[in-house]
Amino acid sequence: MKKLIILCAAAMVLAACNNQPKSMENQAINNIMTRVSVRNFTGEKISDEQIETLLRAGMAAPSAINKQPWAFVVIKDEAILAKLGEALPYSRCSNKPAIAIIPCGDLSKAIPGEMAGFWINDVSAATENILLAAHAMGLGAVWTGLHPDMNRAKMVQEMLGMPEHIIPLCIVPVGIPAENPDVKDKFNTDNIHYNAW
Repeated sequence: MKKLIILCAAAMVLAACNNQPKSMENQAINNIMTRVSVRNFTGEKISDEQIETLLRAGMAAPSAINKQPWAFVVIKDEAILAKLGEALPYSRCSNKPAIAIIPCGDLSKAIPGEMAGFWINDVSAATENILLAAHAMGLGAVWTGLHPDMNRAKMVQEMLGMPEHIIPLCIVPVGIPAENPDVKDKFNTDNIHYNAW
């Protein structure tokens, strides 16, 4: 009887383990497929814990040779957000986000030589993680580009007192959504090639 109870318990644990990843997989896929760009916010604050979660998600991204050549500037000050919004209207920083996160490449941590440009891939992956984490947390966010437009990047560098080796990739306003954009199905079989072009 003892053996039967142990076998039943083991079967239940195994079944639970097999079901959990599928559920988590479905949540992850749903989060990816339903993420939208939110450009208007309510102005409500978000917590420091939420901000840390977003940054942890960003830093969980893969990077070439695990260099992690990133730095993140978090703008919480409304006056600085307004200044960014005025200088860069497309950034949506005037649309009442709670914060803006500026993912940057730290060239002092980048791969040396010809491979230095991989920081763009690495920081892009971190940015996408932040967008997905924001969506999973019920927040809205949007990626607004700076690099490779060096005029935009330089403006932000100067405005925020960044050293020369820190290159801002983009600005990500984050906050409580004041809109509910439709999810877009971007899947297009014309963009798929198997084994060769």
